[in-house]
Amino acid sequence: MRTLRRTLRLPAARVSLAVLLVVAVLAVFGGLIAPQDPLAQDTTRMLQGPSGAHLLGTDYLGRDVLSRLLAGTGRSVFGAVESVGAAMLLGIIPGLASLWLGRAFEWTALRVVDALMTLPFTLFAIAAVGVFGNGLSQAMLALGVLLAPLFFRVSRAAALGLKQAQYVEAAELMGASRGRVLRTHIVAKVLPTVAVTTAHALATALLTVTSLTFLGVGVQPPAPTWGGVLASDLGYLAQQPWAPALPGILIMATVGALNLLADAVRDSGAADSPADRDTGAGGPDRKRRRAAPPEPPKRRTDEPLTV
Repeated sequence: MRTLRRTLRLPAARVSLAVLLVVAVLAVFGGLIAPQDPLAQDTTRMLQGPSGAHLLGTDYLGRDVLSRLLAGTGRSVFGAVESVGAAMLLGIIPGLASLWLGRAFEWTALRVVDALMTLPFTLFAIAAVGVFGNGLSQAMLALGVLLAPLFFRVSRAAALGLKQAQYVEAAELMGASRGRVLRTHIVAKVLPTVAVTTAHALATALLTVTSLTFLGVGVQPPAPTWGGVLASDLGYLAQQPWAPALPGILIMATVGALNLLADAVRDSGAADSPADRDTGAGGPDRKRRRAAPPEPPKRRTDEPLTV
């Protein structure tokens, strides 16, 4: 909670949260607030500019661009959230368990993580879609498998230092179970680090989702997505050179807000480190410095020496 309060005090965090809140609202209600049917075609209004009937113009099939962007927000955002959720489930739990389940499990988990980190995101997702069918969920689960090593290493590294802390060793000596030690002493202190990783992973996943839908992987046309709208606009740059900027702005704003939020959480968590508290950077929690002992009185030069 302290890290959350410090994060909310930062202007960059407030701006990024405001942008992400708008994107979240569009992801949930974008299809409902779309002014027109995003799939409706009107061949008499192809490639028109902004007007009262179409605020952002129409595409090459006469479909309303604003409606397609609003309706496509949900698929793009929820796809990224789905992949990161799967990555957290597959990465954090084994990462924490590798410190308590013995050397055999630790060695096996590390080798699996090393193997997964060598695979490229986009090619693996395309291969998964080819095997399990052309669906966004299949592609996102494949992406989650490749993002899991990131959460595995981060959660393991954060818990490794806590495992050797004196209060954790004392709890184990007093008979506390492994589950209680994890819930009480480990998970709460690992959460800030996991939050930073989650924000960065969401940005990476959103870019990957956009790349896949740009290539037509994971989504059946004519379903709207940010990447699909961008791909269709690039084919008609001569008629509408400004059109690709619309989905591009949405993508860049969302990814930039996620990265700013990750940096803000990281900076707020760094302020809670023991080194910062000792130097007075911890705000209300900083420690009072011990008063220096008084110096011994200096002997006057005009006093006679006594033996």
